[in-house]
Amino acid sequence: MFLEIVTPEAILFSSEVDSISVPGVNGEFQMLNNHAPVVSVLKSGEVKIQASNYSIAEKYQNKFSKTADGKLTLTINSGTLELNDNKAIILAD
Repeated sequence: MFLEIVTPEAILFSSEVDSISVPGVNGEFQMLNNHAPVVSVLKSGEVKIQASNYSIAEKYQNKFSKTADGKLTLTINSGTLELNDNKAIILAD
């Protein structure tokens, strides 16, 4: 699936991914390829991304960290997620 993470400042991430975990208001949930359409409000927490080939602009690399299991993480304060037709867009604060 394709993931795009957008903030008021810039597009932080735009790439194909294997899975995404997000902090929903009712708890963390994960999406894989061909997931059913979803619209959700996100709360403060970590967006976890599993991807093999991605690139992040050098000026935004400090916003991301990597976990021991190789997932990429981004801490957000809040946001909104829309997943439709295998494309996820996260509007994050």
